[in-house]
Amino acid sequence: MNLTDMYNLITKARELKASDIHLTVGLQTVFRIHGHLTPCPVELSPADVEDLILCMLTEQQAQQLASGDDLDFALESPDGSRARVNIFRAKGNLGAVLRLLNTTVPNIKEMRLPPILSELAAKPRGLILVTGPTGSGKSTTLAAMIQEINVMRAEHILTIEDPIEYVYPLAKSTIRQREVGRDVKDFNTALRSALREDPDIILVGEMRDYETISLALSAAETGHLVMGTLHTTSAPQTIDRIIDACPPHIQEQTRTMLASTIVGVISQCLVPLAQGQGRVAASEIMIGTDAVRALIRSNKVHQIVTTMQSSKAQGMRTLNAHLAELVKRGIITKQDAEAKCTDPEELHRLI
Repeated sequence: MNLTDMYNLITKARELKASDIHLTVGLQTVFRIHGHLTPCPVELSPADVEDLILCMLTEQQAQQLASGDDLDFALESPDGSRARVNIFRAKGNLGAVLRLLNTTVPNIKEMRLPPILSELAAKPRGLILVTGPTGSGKSTTLAAMIQEINVMRAEHILTIEDPIEYVYPLAKSTIRQREVGRDVKDFNTALRSALREDPDIILVGEMRDYETISLALSAAETGHLVMGTLHTTSAPQTIDRIIDACPPHIQEQTRTMLASTIVGVISQCLVPLAQGQGRVAASEIMIGTDAVRALIRSNKVHQIVTTMQSSKAQGMRTLNAHLAELVKRGIITKQDAEAKCTDPEELHRLI
């Protein structure tokens, strides 16, 4: 088994509309299709699986793996399509998960994302966060917003990613993409450098820790538009997570900075379509209105949900409200909505 066989397996997975390939020595190879794990139609022995995983590595990556490191990188097929690869060991056996990325950069309209995202992308400064569990389409939503800016305005966009997922076509903006581990040591180093590289917009692939969050807030406060992701499942939880990530003695200062910079939070999850053959993004949207900023500043984050429920005219909505709307339109089933909702009783009432 060599790299050509790996490319052929990726092609097969794409034909079956898979989003992920799971390879583990000693276990069955599976594809994730429309959110469900399905056995791979190609017969692979444990030796085949190990060969397929190792053939993707450079010599340096093979050494890192041998020394006990997990690996994250992007793999580009001859047809230009890309996959995000994570390689690891489980019970001593090699494993890999490949996230198959769209071959073209998506746009907001094609993805049926709410039009308010175009308005948020048009903001000149502040902080926009896209949140949700792993595999909820956060990177794709951010890519659609960056592409919206790319085709509409001449801006300097700097992305810091681990790894680079979408490669943007040449349009009005100048886009520089930096990959953690290849172009720069880590997110913090890249963010510090970013402020000296005259960016208009900074995309931070993942806001993992206090230092990254602090640098992102500082960049937003000094007049840049900063976009990032967090692994949280609601807008209020996102605010709490950012505050809680900071040392106690500066949490009040962080709350003030966040209140003054927040432009919007989009929390999303992917729900199977009622007719099968795909998934749709259900999203919660919080906009940084004066009312929301005041609640953050006064540490009344728990009241944000009430504000979102009463601010539909400004483009806000709760996850339950969007799930109920999708059920009523027949796009998703009530059962799938219940599995993703935050409050089943409220969901039933809205439906």
